[in-house]
Amino acid sequence: MPTIRLLPSHVVDRIAAGEVVERPAAAIKELVENALDAGATRISVSLHEGGIRRIEVTDDGCGMSAAELPVAIQRHATSKLDEAADLVHITTLGFRGEALPSIGAAARLAITSRPAGADSAYTIRVEGGLVSEVEPAAGQIGTRIIVSDLFFATPARRAFLRSPRVEADHAEAVIRRLALAAPETAFRLEHDGRLIFDLPTADRRARLAALLSADEAETLLVVEAERDDVRLSGFAGAAATHRATGAAQYLVVNGRPVVDPLLKTALRVAYQEVMPRGRFPVAGLWLDLPHRAVDVNVHPAKTELRFRDGERIRGLLISALRSALSRPAALQFQPRAAIRGYGRAVNAYARPDAIPAPAYPGPAYHGPAASGWDAPPGDVATLDFPEPLAPRAMMLAEAQLPLAGAPFARTLPAAPPQPAEPGHPLGAAVAQVLDTYIIAVAEDGTLILVDQHAAHERLTHEALREQVIGTDGPRPQPMLLPIVVDLPAGDAARLAEAAPDLLQLGLEIEPFGPGAVMVRAMPAVLGTADPAPLLRDIAEELAEMEESTALSQKLDAVLARMACHGSIRAGRRMNAAEMNAMLRQMEQVPRAATCSHGRPTFLKLSKAEIETLFGRRGI
Repeated sequence: MPTIRLLPSHVVDRIAAGEVVERPAAAIKELVENALDAGATRISVSLHEGGIRRIEVTDDGCGMSAAELPVAIQRHATSKLDEAADLVHITTLGFRGEALPSIGAAARLAITSRPAGADSAYTIRVEGGLVSEVEPAAGQIGTRIIVSDLFFATPARRAFLRSPRVEADHAEAVIRRLALAAPETAFRLEHDGRLIFDLPTADRRARLAALLSADEAETLLVVEAERDDVRLSGFAGAAATHRATGAAQYLVVNGRPVVDPLLKTALRVAYQEVMPRGRFPVAGLWLDLPHRAVDVNVHPAKTELRFRDGERIRGLLISALRSALSRPAALQFQPRAAIRGYGRAVNAYARPDAIPAPAYPGPAYHGPAASGWDAPPGDVATLDFPEPLAPRAMMLAEAQLPLAGAPFARTLPAAPPQPAEPGHPLGAAVAQVLDTYIIAVAEDGTLILVDQHAAHERLTHEALREQVIGTDGPRPQPMLLPIVVDLPAGDAARLAEAAPDLLQLGLEIEPFGPGAVMVRAMPAVLGTADPAPLLRDIAEELAEMEESTALSQKLDAVLARMACHGSIRAGRRMNAAEMNAMLRQMEQVPRAATCSHGRPTFLKLSKAEIETLFGRRGI
């Protein structure tokens, strides 16, 4: 029978290190939080190989004396707590006293620090738990911490780290959240000698704008609400501003950046009536409440919380966001990319009175017995911009679509409904409801309701997929003038790395400086879709994928994003010929029952089901 015994201290330290430091981003989070707690006004972070090889964090905080350095690397040594009662009134980011000893047990750690008034700095080193003597060193007021060869003492743990790029992405996300939580502190981040960002001190709005794209920053709405002793403030994007992931949702509670599920859910619920499913709003929100009303000591990384009255917090967040979205001014805050049509190139040179419509046809699936998708005769060849643009038109305006011109560009002759023909299970279109859904009636009387955006997204996806599989790839449509799209440096680098793969899909891009890419061609099947939101979504899609994801899966995910951006939107009016052309196409493509994101494209109600709904069955 095994005997119960105490583990050696170095084994205990390495077990604890695994709980606190799971990857470079976790170590960086702990070190930057310590710098903020020390009152730093400027923090600089430098990474090599995603932080696996080296992490350097420098701050101008209060520093540590020579006598404090050996104490700081001992477990549960901290200046932030005195007694157990303080655990219910935590006002600092760190408080457990585990970060430095945990990092020292898993890596090579060097701390150089100098408090104000000291004649010189002092340094101490820890390698795999072995501590050196404190020695004098050169250094400015503040602290510099260098972490080298993370997990060198535990090779098995190091084997589970991802590639340097993936680890760097995680580290950047952590620093961005901390930077938003402390806008009064300047932040600088470098990776392998390349500057990622250098943020000066700023107010909250300016700091959030610096972390978002220029288009997203333009749409920010002020969010203010207060209920009893709970105060919510910050900014949220308008309903037309959204992303493919929740990476741009920044939540701060009592100065602590969090990714709490309760707050994330409240954010999603607040936008669910005004935003497409599967899309995520952008926001930077600060929640301040009494420290006794929230427990921050419930998660190893301190990123999730437990609220004493979670429902009250959730209700406050939802009501404040809905109030901001319902203001009339919210209709005016639209991203420039949503209304500028051809992007920066048009604005930079001249804005003609009319933009020629694309000469190429819309997407068509060329499988067996596929019919073409020709626009009805009489379409005009120009797209006029009406002045002034009404708020609703601004919300729904979009570039020229392959099916036909935008609603305000022409007047379509009324066409009588066509009878359902034999062999067409989706029947004939009889009406369009809410400018979003097509109502059709099949030959047997079945009522069919079609989501036009979801359906066209599937058609576009299959057209792109067929071109990739059956030919040399989608035909690229060269831009009249190349368009430069500004992106975060990490996204730009990720897209540049994937450029050869994207070229197979008809999307031709090239690097244009550290934080931008130049678009030279778009897939012709997408029409005149604005490349900026498409590239942002593709970058986020690539960031979400694992390094081991097969190329075919990556390309298919990108195709899905392209299909979404190249499809007609809810709010787009269609005539009878266009609706019936869509129904015929749906009958011929594979996987037509769902869009690229898995949502249904159509619903069927048989005669029996309709009679059951009205209580007529059995009469």
